[in-house]
Amino acid sequence: MKAFSLKSNNLNGTVRCPGDKSISQRSVIIGSLLNEDIKLDGFLFAEDPLSTLNALLRLGKDIQIINEEIILIKNSKKNNPTGKAICDLGNSGTGLRLLSGLIAGEGINAELSGDESLLKRPMNRIIKPLNEMGANIVSNNGCAPLHFSESELVEEFSYEMPIASAQLKSCLLLAAISSKMNLSLYEDSISRDHTERMLKYFGANIQTEKIDNGQKIILKSDGKLEPKDYSIVGDFSSASFLIIAALITKKSQILIRNVGMNETRSSLINILKRMGANIQIRNKKICCGEEVADIEVFSSDLVGIEIDKKDIPKIIDEIPILSIAASFADGKTLITGASELRFKESDRLNAIEKGLDKIGIGYDSFKDGLLIDGNRNHDLIEDIYIESFGDHRIAMSFLIAGLRLSAKINVDDCKNIDTSFPNFFDIFLSIGAKIEKI
Repeated sequence: MKAFSLKSNNLNGTVRCPGDKSISQRSVIIGSLLNEDIKLDGFLFAEDPLSTLNALLRLGKDIQIINEEIILIKNSKKNNPTGKAICDLGNSGTGLRLLSGLIAGEGINAELSGDESLLKRPMNRIIKPLNEMGANIVSNNGCAPLHFSESELVEEFSYEMPIASAQLKSCLLLAAISSKMNLSLYEDSISRDHTERMLKYFGANIQTEKIDNGQKIILKSDGKLEPKDYSIVGDFSSASFLIIAALITKKSQILIRNVGMNETRSSLINILKRMGANIQIRNKKICCGEEVADIEVFSSDLVGIEIDKKDIPKIIDEIPILSIAASFADGKTLITGASELRFKESDRLNAIEKGLDKIGIGYDSFKDGLLIDGNRNHDLIEDIYIESFGDHRIAMSFLIAGLRLSAKINVDDCKNIDTSFPNFFDIFLSIGAKIEKI
């Protein structure tokens, strides 16, 4: 099995952030509802968004790729599937959950499946409310494949979400908007809001009302989606690997352009600043309803902190790389309230623990988090191998850890990085990293 390692004495230069994976998937799904010709630029041509795009083609949507732009074309009905549409989402949990809402709302006869990892991920969280809305979904003991029969959803639905989850919320919003339903959702803390912003950009009648630490989301059926071209901002989750790489690598300074700075995504910046990070935000602007800016990062001496549970839904994808920052900080960093990580592409908390064991970082483990005992001067003598568990964020996180150590950290099965950050190695080469393949 091939393994890769990253090494560098320092990182310097300017890079452009790749398109946001989550927004890419949402844009092509919501764009398919407009039934007019539009263009999407900045789409991330990685495995997960492409799996979602290919599934939409199977569902009869007319989509073309021209000069690295996605063109959604008015549906002539000629492509509508007859019989059951069979869709393979690969490793994309986001794609499967969001398309479930679209399929339920449009009453399509379809099957959603994926790779071995995706087939193990729990789906009852979306199946239960969708069936309550009127969908007909049969699962494999709460997991994919999911079989959708033709159905008609109710005209009005109210739901209190059991956990703050952007994927669950987006699934239900897509079911509602595609079936012209009045929907009210309540979540007890605020999760990522790309779907709400995008629906509002395209003209949906959607409102949010803050209630304590959470919010109520109200979608009315009287809003009419308006066709517009859409530009996809850079992926903050991808930028987080570059940010923390520069922070922990000595004598480094990098500028990352075009980073999405949505407040429900970029909480990691404030957390890192509390840890002592020297990060500057420049050239702020709004693009298609999303904040975007350039981020300049300098090498910094970090300290351990306690992370508030209410911040966890906003940093859930960044916890693996945040664990690397915590490993090279002075003192202890406490992360709790992250039990959702047990059900990602891998059991991410377990994968982090296994990696920390290999690089000699002390920690205490909980069902919902970790207490990491960092060491700014930690180093290794011998080269080591770390298992990625087929998880792109675990692979990238421990490759970044190798930038700080004198020994090589060889990470196996790095092909999975292509699901979210296909030019990961090229970008790191451009700012001074060296890559070895074994």
